Amino acid sequence: MTDKLSYWWEPATGFFRACLIILIVAVSVSCAPGPSPLPVKAQAREEVQVAPPTDLFPDELATIELFERVSSSVVYITVLTRRTDWFGRTSSEVPQGTGTGFIWDDEGHVITNVHVLSGASAAQVVMHDQTTYDAEWVGGSASHDLAVLRITAPAEELRSMEVGNSDALRVGQSVFAIGNPFGLSATLTKGIVSALGRRIQGMDADGTLIEDVIQTDAAINRGNSGGPLLDSSGRLIGVNTQIASPSGGSAGVGFAVPVNTVLRVVPQLIENGAYTPPRLGITPWGASGTVVRRLRTTGVLVGSVTRGSSAAAAGLIGVDVSRNRIGDIIQGIDGEAVNSLGELRAVLDRYQPGDEVTVTILRDGETQDVEIELQ
Repeated sequence: MTDKLSYWWEPATGFFRACLIILIVAVSVSCAPGPSPLPVKAQAREEVQVAPPTDLFPDELATIELFERVSSSVVYITVLTRRTDWFGRTSSEVPQGTGTGFIWDDEGHVITNVHVLSGASAAQVVMHDQTTYDAEWVGGSASHDLAVLRITAPAEELRSMEVGNSDALRVGQSVFAIGNPFGLSATLTKGIVSALGRRIQGMDADGTLIEDVIQTDAAINRGNSGGPLLDSSGRLIGVNTQIASPSGGSAGVGFAVPVNTVLRVVPQLIENGAYTPPRLGITPWGASGTVVRRLRTTGVLVGSVTRGSSAAAAGLIGVDVSRNRIGDIIQGIDGEAVNSLGELRAVLDRYQPGDEVTVTILRDGETQDVEIELQ
């Protein structure tokens, strides 16, 4: 029996071994690496390949270059306020809000808005590389909503931007805003100059108007305040300060203090800590607006005239209650109408001490012009 089984098994085993060898060889051949099977198709793909996404339009490349060149001059401002306990003792300083600013010069001066720093006990400036510096208050002008801080930073980090000319702006030209809206740092928005010569309220108690304000449709939101408005060459043309929006968010109308006003105000803030506008040498009557309205006219009622002033030399007269006398009412400067104290200060702000202006006054029902040298 064993012999018969061996006789049958041995040839069968040989057959199975042969099949196994053939299978192994077939698998090895199929898995072996070989040359590219379709070199012609690969060549066809190269011929129809589309342009890479890095091929941008010239205006896009110009915007990218502008941002990369100027953004290092823009800073993030954190406003701190003192926290007190139940006993009125100061325990710590905590963040109160944020805003934007920009490097003004190589001495570490930083420009922002007065309202950004309102109520602050301290402020910190965060640079483009996230380095944080404690800021020192230098000065501010609430009537222009401009403030100056100072930081002590290495000279290579103090990259100021080129200054433009806001008087040369035209409605329709492109503008760019860089800031930190809603705390989102280094945000760029683009738009156009949508109007020029606007007037907006300053931050002082007298309601002084900021003159020649730039209006733009570039998105400006909370946190953009104090940041730069730039022309298409990356030059500073204004400082973003307000928006007109019922919701408090960008509604397509933003306002910037013109750079020519900045150039007039900031040097005084750096030198003196405050801005002193040119003056006529008069003090307005406290209830000037009410009295003028009752007289059914417009202008600023002169309450008193400073002794030795140019106004005194020109013969202006103020209110005299003992004689029941109404003082002069200033109604114009160099032919421009003046309807309120805010407008008077805004118009005078365009001049320098020593300039001579023609002041139109109403006295005893008659108008007359007098020449006054500003002090």
